[in-house]
Amino acid sequence: MLREVWLNIGVEKVDMHKGIIVKALLDSSMIEMFMDRKIAARHGFRLQKLERPVIVRNIDSINNNREAIIYQVEVNVYYKNYIERIRINTCDLGRTDVILGIPWLQAHNPEINWKIKEIKMTRYLLLCEKNTKLKEDKKVKKRRQVVILEEEKIVRWAVDNKENWRKEEEIKVDYRKIEKIVPRKFLK
Repeated sequence: MLREVWLNIGVEKVDMHKGIIVKALLDSSMIEMFMDRKIAARHGFRLQKLERPVIVRNIDSINNNREAIIYQVEVNVYYKNYIERIRINTCDLGRTDVILGIPWLQAHNPEINWKIKEIKMTRYLLLCEKNTKLKEDKKVKKRRQVVILEEEKIVRWAVDNKENWRKEEEIKVDYRKIEKIVPRKFLK
């Protein structure tokens, strides 16, 4: 008996950070990820034109009668504690809002309990970890740049004031000499 597994996921517009909750079908026979064109249009997702249209073929390798896929959307996808930014092709999906195909399944490798239709994200998340690592790397790099800039400012200041340091030292030495020569009551 064939079973379907559905998830409720959040899909957020990248440019406006406004999102919706949709039902997503996990489908291991799909080589891509798809969002229904009507859902994308109704909720104002920004469509990005593909460089080349993608011809949709049926399982028997015959071209599908519907139009080719010409647009995709970039979205943030939320599922439980996981967040990631992905690009999803748009096409007519009928009653289905989103289909998460092989790329998503391979990247996340979820545990699926087919009997109770439960999905757990317990395995190594290569894509999510990579995205998180990239974000962390960018933050670390930015922090390093700030530290380097601060260090450069200090070095520049030191170089610019190097002559003044010598003068200050000379003044201190002169002051000590004066203190030795001149009685204290005259120094104020």
